Amino acid sequence: MPRSRSFLAVLTIAIAGVVSISAISMAASGRSATAASSRPTLSLHQTKYGKVIFDGHNRALYAFGRDHGRASTCYGSCAQTWPPFLTKSKPQAASGARGGLVGTTRRKDGRLQVTYGGHPLYYYNADIKGQAKCQGVNNAGGIWLVVSPGGSPVR
Repeated sequence: MPRSRSFLAVLTIAIAGVVSISAISMAASGRSATAASSRPTLSLHQTKYGKVIFDGHNRALYAFGRDHGRASTCYGSCAQTWPPFLTKSKPQAASGARGGLVGTTRRKDGRLQVTYGGHPLYYYNADIKGQAKCQGVNNAGGIWLVVSPGGSPVR
């Protein structure tokens, strides 16, 4: 009897470990999976830079000064610090954002990146929800700027 209880205890611990690892893995990939699987929303939020574009989860979005037109130039280590705002469906405008300025561009790997006013949009991985902490930062060969309701980077 003690042997079967030991087996059951080990089995229970093993199953709990697998479930925990799966949950941790899903949580770790949650931001990119959510951003890439649900219909993304762009909205306006008041910041010290005025009203600027945020995603539907209250995260600031940035334009990269090195990008020209709709083509993204942020890949590799740049995209680790400044992850692109990805989608698998058509993005939508809400809370003051202009629907006519919302769009997408195709990245080199084939994924769709959300654009606003023709600018590919990115997150800053150290931002806190509701804040835009990296306005005007020179990183990865260009300046990172929040985006105005009219679609222009805020200088």
